[in-house]
Amino acid sequence: MSLLNYVVVSIVGTILRFFPWPCKTGLYDIGQPDRDSPVLVTCNYRLTVERVRRALRGLDAYLLVANSRGINVWCAATGGLLTNHDVVSVLKTSGIEERVDHRRVILPQLAATGIETRVVEKKTGWRVVWGPVYAKDMTAFLQRHLQKTREMREVRFPWMERIEMAVAWAFPMSAVLALIIIPLWREATLPLVLLVWGLSLLIFLTFPLYARWLGPDGRGMGPIPLDFGRGGFQLVAWAVLMLGLASYGAVGGDLSVGFMVRWGLISLAVVLILSFDLMGSTPLYKSGLHEDRLLKVVLNEDKCRGVGYCEDICPRVCYEVDRDQHLAAMPGAERCVQCGACIVQCPCDALHFRSPGGEVILPETIRMFKLNLMGKRLVK
Repeated sequence: MSLLNYVVVSIVGTILRFFPWPCKTGLYDIGQPDRDSPVLVTCNYRLTVERVRRALRGLDAYLLVANSRGINVWCAATGGLLTNHDVVSVLKTSGIEERVDHRRVILPQLAATGIETRVVEKKTGWRVVWGPVYAKDMTAFLQRHLQKTREMREVRFPWMERIEMAVAWAFPMSAVLALIIIPLWREATLPLVLLVWGLSLLIFLTFPLYARWLGPDGRGMGPIPLDFGRGGFQLVAWAVLMLGLASYGAVGGDLSVGFMVRWGLISLAVVLILSFDLMGSTPLYKSGLHEDRLLKVVLNEDKCRGVGYCEDICPRVCYEVDRDQHLAAMPGAERCVQCGACIVQCPCDALHFRSPGGEVILPETIRMFKLNLMGKRLVK
């Protein structure tokens, strides 16, 4: 793919990020792979595929694109749209078994919420290796003989990803609101669009400044107890915006009751829509729509054998495994995003969820039932 085409795909994929964008599944050659070249799997979300292919430039490898229904890896695996069956299917039908002499497949780490190592290995005879979170680390991962550093295992939310998420919210929202307001109040269209884009960029670019006051489940902690998921943050954002509107109206000589009421209601609607699922728009928090954010991962030390899958696949590096004692610990438990990957992968069933009320959710439940968009567990 040329640079221009890649840029176009990146732009379209970013502004329409919340919509499925499927591409062809199957086997893709990267460079000039031979019978010893690594085999990697990804989803069939087109933006992801093109970014993975670009990140692998200079390597000789096979890329298997599994059917995720056009959804990105983490969302598809968590929601039951990228499953054991999809990985097994692409391994069996792509022709890769005739192309290589080894039987080792590298899966994206974020797929560990929905794809079970044991099932894939039992049904295919291929050994599963969990690759890094980001495709850009794949070259270093291969050079390290498939060993990940802490940085390769950890999900982050850097400024470029925050800009992309701001654009993903601002573009469809400003387009829809513009279509609504043009016939009703044409002269307010441009200010409204600028308000949406400005507020969206402000919310996501300043995330590191207010994230320190947010608890792991989105409920406030620290000196300013903002409630990220249930209105506290939204009220603060609206109050700041109203202060800005009042200042603008005073400078422009239009600080009237009508001005403040009109733009106050409009700005409130914008804030509420932009922050509808602000927690779920970051990789560092569970969606505010999901009651799972209130669950706690519990480690049963009597069952733990220190296999280490939890440490290898946790996107928030919550675990450390003592190889001598064959025992895992959770020194980073406060960073947990309740993705359930550790529970799904643990071969000893030493991990489970516990609700605030003391209810235990067993591993077999997490493996069998996946979260839909509204956070309800359905059979995958």
